[in-house]
Amino acid sequence: MKGLILFLSLALSLCSPAIWANDSALQQAYDYQQSDIQLQGSGVVERILPDDNKGSRHQKFILRLDSGQTLLVAHNIDLAPRIPYLKEGDTVAFYGEYEWNHQGGVMHWTHKDPRNNHEHGWLKHGGKTYQ
Repeated sequence: MKGLILFLSLALSLCSPAIWANDSALQQAYDYQQSDIQLQGSGVVERILPDDNKGSRHQKFILRLDSGQTLLVAHNIDLAPRIPYLKEGDTVAFYGEYEWNHQGGVMHWTHKDPRNNHEHGWLKHGGKTYQ
């Protein structure tokens, strides 16, 4: 059954960009080590990490999803505004590109693509959208 679900998910993603808004899709992407998938969801900030200032600057934090999975968010603050006053316990919704790793995955491309070659992403916090 899992194989069929994976097949259908992959088939849909080939037809159009996949937008999933639930933990099961993120868990499935993690379980099957999938990357380069557009996903949507939300989680609670578990830890705020220092900004990555090497190359393009990124605001980084870890979300805990309802499923228990963790997800690193790497939000490019050279292309989009940072989320100000972000703190542990806050809820953040996201839409971007998922990249698999052993720790739960990374969500990036949470901003508009200035060249319009990549689907635009976003983060939502406190009633505001950051892209």
